[in-house]
Amino acid sequence: MSHRAGFLLAQLGTHRHRRFAERLAPLALHPRHFGLLSHLALDEGRSQQALSVALGVHRSAMVTLVDDLERRGLVERRRDPSDRRAYTLHLTPVGRELLARLRLLAEDDEGELMSVLDPAEREQLVSLLQRLAESQGLVAGVHPDLDPRSGADHPAT
Repeated sequence: MSHRAGFLLAQLGTHRHRRFAERLAPLALHPRHFGLLSHLALDEGRSQQALSVALGVHRSAMVTLVDDLERRGLVERRRDPSDRRAYTLHLTPVGRELLARLRLLAEDDEGELMSVLDPAEREQLVSLLQRLAESQGLVAGVHPDLDPRSGADHPAT
């Protein structure tokens, strides 16, 4: 069974997810928090609904994630001046500082995984994995448990 690509990918994915979660645990965070903060930093000021659609994240999962980050003082909701029913999402200064630390943790995690490969092998592996993900219709940067097409209404823990 260990020679099957699908099994190996699942095994590595589960292992790396656990390892990254362990790195984030002292900060009382989960990889899904890192993902949302990262995307928000790239697309700040969008409505929660627009960000949910852009990321392919189920709206109830997005509400849960944003509520959690807002309680921690990492993001804030602001009334959208063009639509009083909507809110825009923004990183707080504390959220920006934390995201910088989380990115370093993610780089360390990636380095640990890829340390057995030379630079050319790393590049080739990433390229092949991107191709496989695209062929399966996966949304880049979105965990499958947050994709509304998966049938999951809430983020996986």
